[in-house]
Amino acid sequence: MKSKHIRIIAVLVSAALILTGTAALLVYHGVILLNSPSETEYPVRGVDVSSYQGEIDWGVLSAQDLDFAFIKATEGSSMVDHCFAYNFSEAQKCDISVGAYHFFSYDSPGVTQAENFIDAVAPFAGMLPPVVDLEFYGDKMKNPPDRKSVARELNDMLSALEAHYGLKPVIYATEKSYDLYLSGAYEEYDIWIRNVLTEPNLSDGRAWTFWQYTNRDRLPGYDGEERFIDVNVFNGNREAFQQYPRYVSNGGEAQRLP
Repeated sequence: MKSKHIRIIAVLVSAALILTGTAALLVYHGVILLNSPSETEYPVRGVDVSSYQGEIDWGVLSAQDLDFAFIKATEGSSMVDHCFAYNFSEAQKCDISVGAYHFFSYDSPGVTQAENFIDAVAPFAGMLPPVVDLEFYGDKMKNPPDRKSVARELNDMLSALEAHYGLKPVIYATEKSYDLYLSGAYEEYDIWIRNVLTEPNLSDGRAWTFWQYTNRDRLPGYDGEERFIDVNVFNGNREAFQQYPRYVSNGGEAQRLP
């Protein structure tokens, strides 16, 4: 009797391991998404892309119920994404809102990072606010820079971008980088938060504006080194998104709307 119980337990454990492994593989390959936000609650959706998505057919990609796209422009003080010019130009031909983002470097002055972005990103009427992507790279997760030094360079960059484009930038962050560098501060800036496991719950209780809910979706329209694409939602309805600040030109000066 005892050996029979042991065999039953062994079978159940094996079955559980197989199911767990199968589920993990389905998640890894993007068949199952851990987050699936309600389209009723979050009807405004978009992607963010870089050269990792390779050649993008914007007509095909944008036709998949997307409302916006943020495109990687620059990184640090000198790097320009080699697909940016094409992506930025072609995306503007589609019926979606378009913006550009910068991958922030902890090893470079904020002023020169802003200059790099400004040199690469020519504003156009209707452009979404510039985005500063504040996350970790290399060994920065294990050895994060101190908050004071990051704030100094980040503040310089944000100020320079706002002065040039007339729009307060959006700050993208993971929940860890948010807690380390943004929590309790930067209230005047909209937050684009990454959480691919659950709905975001920011440690200081503030609301987010954009949410990157998955980095493992697969959509027709691109063919690159990266098989997956990041998908995001806006925290509001379509009317609110239409009223969201965009670049407009008035005598050569940028203005924040509405």
